[in-house]
Amino acid sequence: MAPSAWLRRGFYAFVVLLFAAALVGMFLTGPVVVRVPPLHLEVEASAERLAATVGRLCTDFVPRDAAHPANLVRAAFFIAGELDAAGLEVEIEDYELPEGRFHNVVATRRGTDPGAGAIVIGAHYDAAAGSPGAQDNASGVAVLLELARTLPRGAPRRTHYLVAFSTEEPPHFGGDGMGSYAFARRLQEQGTAVRLMLSVDRVGYLAGKPCPRSRSLLLHWLYPDSGDAIAVVGDAESGKAIERAKRGLMRAGALDVRSFRAPRRTGLVDLSDHGSFRRLGFPAVQVTDPMFFCPQLDTDLAGDTPDDLDYARMADLVRALHGVLWEGN
Repeated sequence: MAPSAWLRRGFYAFVVLLFAAALVGMFLTGPVVVRVPPLHLEVEASAERLAATVGRLCTDFVPRDAAHPANLVRAAFFIAGELDAAGLEVEIEDYELPEGRFHNVVATRRGTDPGAGAIVIGAHYDAAAGSPGAQDNASGVAVLLELARTLPRGAPRRTHYLVAFSTEEPPHFGGDGMGSYAFARRLQEQGTAVRLMLSVDRVGYLAGKPCPRSRSLLLHWLYPDSGDAIAVVGDAESGKAIERAKRGLMRAGALDVRSFRAPRRTGLVDLSDHGSFRRLGFPAVQVTDPMFFCPQLDTDLAGDTPDDLDYARMADLVRALHGVLWEGN
């Protein structure tokens, strides 16, 4: 075969590979959401309150794992007190596991239209054994509480549930022992139509602090290597839920919002409480840092301390979550 024919074949193969890579990239990072007009909401989210909440969880309630249920009970009642002070209807939901009795903290903002369904925003308050659990996941709980404190007056059309889950971490991760599974099953048994569930997990990693390596070259190429953005993560069938979440988060105009989706069997897209809701067929996604794809965050458990979080960026996320609730009405 003439050299020119080899060159042509090589060029065509390169074009095909480039096109295939572009399609994969578009799928992983989609769906695309056209920038929406920003909302002008008066939301006074406080970086100082966020820092105080994370500090309290990482100091007064450590360790917060299933082997220390007494600390989890104390943390649950602290969270319940904060949600009650925010003026919400608060309930402690109990469920039994071999280690003892555990508790979800459920705050409800009743909607005016019983047939309009519900929006659930949740964060787990337990931490991995041996970790203070600042980013994973005192950060998500702090955002949840600050969202509750800054809710506008008046009732929404859809009911809003703000829920702090227990036992997300091993040994119950991915199974029926997760607090989020207990709550999701309860909603299913009640026939509640969940329009969207967001799991706020591992947010606020220090903006601009780089991740030395990604889980894969593809992810490293497609996503930023610092905490300057927020990611919406879902499985391949969650395109509509990802779109709803992205559109709402973008309403605030304060964050760079990315998304990631892949088949559930990859093990990359159900690593939080939204996985419990997906198992029961509810539309659910995770809201997290792109630093979620940084593998060393899974190994440096003792180093997960409050000083590595950017509380101003977490306040931006609180404002963005208001956009999700507004969009959901």
